[in-house]
Amino acid sequence: MAKFDKVQVPKTGTKIEMEDGKISVPKDPIIPFIEGDGIGPDIMAASQVVWNAAVKKAFGGEKKISWMEIFAGEKAAEKYGAVLPDDTYKAIEHFVVAIKGPLTTPVAGGYRSLNVSMRQVLNLYACVRPVRYWGGIAPVREPEKLNVVIFRENTEDVYAGIEWQEGTPEVKKVIDFLNTEMKTKIREDSGIGVKPISITGTKRLVRKAMQYAVDQGRKSLTLVHKGNIMKFTEGAFKDWGYELSVDEFRDKVITEDELWDQVKAEDGVTPTTKPGVFSKLRDGREPGNPGDRIVVKDRIADQMFQQVLTRPDEYDVIALPNLNGDYLSDACAAQVGGLGMAPGANIGDVLGLFEATHGSAPKYRGMDKVNPSSLILSGVMMLRYLGWDKAADMIEEGIKKTIAQKRVTYDLARAMGGVKPIACSEYGKAIVENM
Repeated sequence: MAKFDKVQVPKTGTKIEMEDGKISVPKDPIIPFIEGDGIGPDIMAASQVVWNAAVKKAFGGEKKISWMEIFAGEKAAEKYGAVLPDDTYKAIEHFVVAIKGPLTTPVAGGYRSLNVSMRQVLNLYACVRPVRYWGGIAPVREPEKLNVVIFRENTEDVYAGIEWQEGTPEVKKVIDFLNTEMKTKIREDSGIGVKPISITGTKRLVRKAMQYAVDQGRKSLTLVHKGNIMKFTEGAFKDWGYELSVDEFRDKVITEDELWDQVKAEDGVTPTTKPGVFSKLRDGREPGNPGDRIVVKDRIADQMFQQVLTRPDEYDVIALPNLNGDYLSDACAAQVGGLGMAPGANIGDVLGLFEATHGSAPKYRGMDKVNPSSLILSGVMMLRYLGWDKAADMIEEGIKKTIAQKRVTYDLARAMGGVKPIACSEYGKAIVENM
């Protein structure tokens, strides 16, 4: 057993092991959790009530999570004098699977984002965010049509961005080199930023997204990029994504171009534009039949933002570079009730760190008021990662029933109109009643 400075390892519980690159989960796994800043204590307490009850009900008491608190953010600063101590990294690496509440990130100055630091140090290169409608109310007419799983690259692009501030000696050297040696025309009063996107980072993300699509029986994988402008970073992301899909999953995929070539060959159709793969041709027929193969396609980032609003049911699994993934996942969440209903996970080759996707909302600290659904559903993702699908299914059904009964926290109650909100803790208990 690993040794920790100020972390108490539970006296009962068993470590998750790794076998042949996969996790081997005991009946009583030790799972580290970070309570989080601001509203973190409120939503973590409500969520653990739900997770524990689901595991107990689903498996008749034969399985149980042994929780182990680890620290980051404000609580870590008090305990260690550091916002992200070595104990926390060691615990996540040792116990393989962990979950965390929201952590405060200073907008300017202070310390670097703790979320970004953990993802990069632990090499959690895939940010996975499923977005679907859970009922209640949403700002679009047919929110139920949106059911996507977003794989956002978690370590490159702007997360690995290098910047030189305007007016510094360093930026002057960079501009001089680019203008003199590379024949660019950059203004002298510019700040400069560099964003790397690599073959390695792209292909391991797309591989994980494609494997998920295969395992879950999904219909399509869409590569989203701004390759019409940034051809050797965003455009390369698209090209490398197609290469990986065809090279490693050839018998399970068909590209959109191949599908349309098939349509033209069979029917003599030459469409002037490429509609989504599930759109109708002019005479009402479907554009080819991919059978049970996954359709691999790509979309320009700005076009995709429109598409998830106007034709959301044409998209399934989506893979994107870091910044595009950040925008799109939040935009999708807004369509189904906001970030309070959007779970997330950071996954590496084996390690999994699950998290609420929203901020720490310090003004609501200790008020037992906010919606814990994002963290609860992140726990659902964690339970599925453990292979405990029965418990995960029970929580999802409980959430749907609870929202249908209009037993909701203030954010959903305000959107529904005429509904009296309940407390964060009461919402968690209601989910347990409805499981």
